Amino acid sequence: MQFLVTGGAGFIGSALANQLIREGHSVRVIDDLSAGDPGRLLPEVNFTRGDVCDKPKLWRLLHQVDCVYHLAARVSVPESILYPREYNATNVGGTVALMEAMRDAGVQRVILASSGAIYGEQPRQPVTENMSPNPTSPYAVSKLASEHYVNIINALWGIESVCLRIFNVYGPGQAIPPVHAPVIPQFLRQALGGGSLVVYGDGTQTRDFVYIDDVIRALIAAATAPGVNRQIINVGSGQETSVNQLVETIERVVGRSVQVLYVHAQSGGVSRLVADITRARQLLNYAPRVDLATGLQLLLENDPQFVALRRRR
Repeated sequence: MQFLVTGGAGFIGSALANQLIREGHSVRVIDDLSAGDPGRLLPEVNFTRGDVCDKPKLWRLLHQVDCVYHLAARVSVPESILYPREYNATNVGGTVALMEAMRDAGVQRVILASSGAIYGEQPRQPVTENMSPNPTSPYAVSKLASEHYVNIINALWGIESVCLRIFNVYGPGQAIPPVHAPVIPQFLRQALGGGSLVVYGDGTQTRDFVYIDDVIRALIAAATAPGVNRQIINVGSGQETSVNQLVETIERVVGRSVQVLYVHAQSGGVSRLVADITRARQLLNYAPRVDLATGLQLLLENDPQFVALRRRR
């Protein structure tokens, strides 16, 4: 098949593009490199630097494409609180521009990388796709709006759509920006370097941490699975882990105790969040293969930044 991956030089996008190449497909990638790195991509990937709102460029890239993976987005919850207009412009505006270009080019299926953040605080766990969304950040609002856009455009223009609500993904190649870093690589770096781990709230808040390879399997399955048109599907591990449990698992994996600093003045986000993955099992034949301890070990062994840190110890 011929694929276009928007945001394909990012953490998830590059892993997806490379795996599609390994499976014998042709892959085009568009990324503005605001957070991506084309050096992550295999040489066989056809890379174009560009904005997902650039419709003339999209028209060219969409020629003879069978399926689009739409991953281009700004993804930091704290940053979205500071810059909601930019998040709306990129995440929502980019989705609408892509859908218009797909209509013009005659592309028949889009897979949207959405987010478990859409659920927000819920009265019970695990969360199912039938629950009413309760977004608590502009980032989550932008992802929910994107879902609505692809589904209504599906109905109006006949473009098949699948929305995958991805939970807290981690794995090799995940960047650690100086601010608003993802929790797992940030904690690992601090633990390996002998620093303290900063936990917001009391650490009892829970999340669903899912390894990158499991996410990629779900994404690839969504391209050809029957009966998934207009479906919203959770993609997580299905395992609920508190931040305190994450710290304990990191201590076991790195082989040392760490000091934890609790910052109670700042919220740790929603109190609980874990995915019900029943629908993914039924529609995508999805079964997570990597538990948290194994995933952390794989991260230490396969991410160059952590390999280097371990050598210095």
